[in-house]
Amino acid sequence: MELKKLFSGVFILSVLFSSAQNKIVVNTDLGKEKISRHIYGHFSEHLGRCIYGGFWVGEDSEISNSQGIRNDVVDALREMGIPNLRWPGGCFADEYHWMDGIGPRDQRPTMINTHWGGVTEDNSFGTHEFMELCNQLDAEPVICGNLGSGTVQEMSQWVEYLNSDNISPMTDLRKANGREEPWGVKYWGVGNENWGCGGSMTAEYYANEMRRYSTYTKNYSDNRLYKIACGPSDSDYHWMETLMKNGNPGRSFQGISLHYYTITHNWSKKGSATQFTEDEYFQTMSKTLFMDELLRNHINIMDRYDPQNRVGLIVDEWGIWHDVEPGTNPGFLYQQNTLRDAMVAAVNLDLFNKYCHRVKMANIAQTVNVLQAMILTQEAELVKTPTFYVFKMYKAHHDATMLPTDLVSENYELDGKSIPAISTSASKSDDGKIHLTISNLNPNKAVNISCELRGLSKVAFEKGEIITAEKVNAYNDFGKAEEVTAKSFSDVTVNGNSLTVNLPSKSIVLLELN
Repeated sequence: MELKKLFSGVFILSVLFSSAQNKIVVNTDLGKEKISRHIYGHFSEHLGRCIYGGFWVGEDSEISNSQGIRNDVVDALREMGIPNLRWPGGCFADEYHWMDGIGPRDQRPTMINTHWGGVTEDNSFGTHEFMELCNQLDAEPVICGNLGSGTVQEMSQWVEYLNSDNISPMTDLRKANGREEPWGVKYWGVGNENWGCGGSMTAEYYANEMRRYSTYTKNYSDNRLYKIACGPSDSDYHWMETLMKNGNPGRSFQGISLHYYTITHNWSKKGSATQFTEDEYFQTMSKTLFMDELLRNHINIMDRYDPQNRVGLIVDEWGIWHDVEPGTNPGFLYQQNTLRDAMVAAVNLDLFNKYCHRVKMANIAQTVNVLQAMILTQEAELVKTPTFYVFKMYKAHHDATMLPTDLVSENYELDGKSIPAISTSASKSDDGKIHLTISNLNPNKAVNISCELRGLSKVAFEKGEIITAEKVNAYNDFGKAEEVTAKSFSDVTVNGNSLTVNLPSKSIVLLELN
């Protein structure tokens, strides 16, 4: 029996690999669909230190801030390219009552966050603060309304408060709280996980409730709401079919959500973020690739009931979920973030690009200090995670035209199981440049890849970037130099309309071609 090892290097492990030729054909003349920048969206919940201590420190904090919002976090996310931000949850959304978070902060009531750690919230971060955060980030707000414990009137008035320029009580209240002009928020979630923490509803019951809530969330002026119905978890195809059949798609909702988390083991024992065997790494990547099947099957259902493609698939919670870091509050979901997490992000983003004709938005969980975060903070310090660098790298695909690819990949094999070693996606930006992202999931072996740009007679390699590290469990942490970052990459040979790329093990590469 072969020995298995922790990637920190205790034992030696031998693995067999196939010898298939690796080839990517980029069909440069077949691009039709745009990769919405909103696929690269983010999620911020009142959970642990995501909002308080992550985004919000208050105006009196010694940490550099603008109107109470951390300057370093805003600067980093703008550098990364954050197109949208979902708030206030998550499970928190269906117990959040928005009127408790407006008006003078010292007069706002407190509440207990029953879902996440049982902590007392002072509601100092509310609607106005969130909208100011989105303004500083230059990101589109995505607001999830309370269908679980709220009322139709409450959600209707929240939309009116944010969007109305009419003479009305909600307009007057907004102005009294310091905002003269309406914000015009487009994206609204009609509840969250209403099959679970958002009310434990059946699909049939939720479909009726969603239609009722949607009826009373109105358009104001020229702003047209994009309402996102609560969709299924994982492979709950009955929920998807019920909503597409009974939910009045295209009228009551323009988007439907899908939630899927990569969990190495199971919900009771998820596994360590930083200490894992190769078996666990393989299992993580295998479960990540299950997203392909989920997207394909849910889209097939959507196609049956919505052949006009009026409704977008919104993957508004995804990412890898580990056990919390030792010694931290289990309700705060604080986890480290290694090169493995970066590989998970790259594979998912490639899949969202692949299905961009239906996938119109996605929101990784979560932006700061929670789950697969882009940023970790500790007092005044800030760390950019490996996942941050993947999102920054993939910014090249924002609003570009997706170029279909044909991939032949060798397998990464372990103990008689195998997955494709290579993940890829390609796009063409408005300036005519082609961007190709390629990941080598194999943690032990470099791969040589032949790339043909079909439809072109010749191609020029402009520049490249790579994300990798010595170990697949390498991570960035406070008080030390970064172990995982993006660096220049040039191991590319060009011949006419083809190129050969040598990808190191456990690496993610971006190529810019002209």
